[in-house]
Amino acid sequence: MKKLLIVSSVVALFASSMFAADGATIYKKCIACHGAKAEKVFNNKVPALTSLDAAAIVASLQDYKAGKANKFGMGAMMKPIATPLSEDDAKAVAGYIQTLK
Repeated sequence: MKKLLIVSSVVALFASSMFAADGATIYKKCIACHGAKAEKVFNNKVPALTSLDAAAIVASLQDYKAGKANKFGMGAMMKPIATPLSEDDAKAVAGYIQTLK
């Protein structure tokens, strides 16, 4: 019984890490507007993502996803990008952006 419990725990741990959100991969969709290092100031309005903390990025993505945000008039552009992102995806991409500072 103990062996079964240990094996199932190891399998669960491996599976969860295998499907963990990859912020770098997710961010590839953002490069065109925000730059490879999240340094671009888009449309002379949107601040560089590296100037924001992770919590602000996650909150913005969630608001865009819910259709509650139209910061800098970018709601229509950001909603389809944010909609497929899970909360874990948003946290992963926000964490990745923090590494670019």
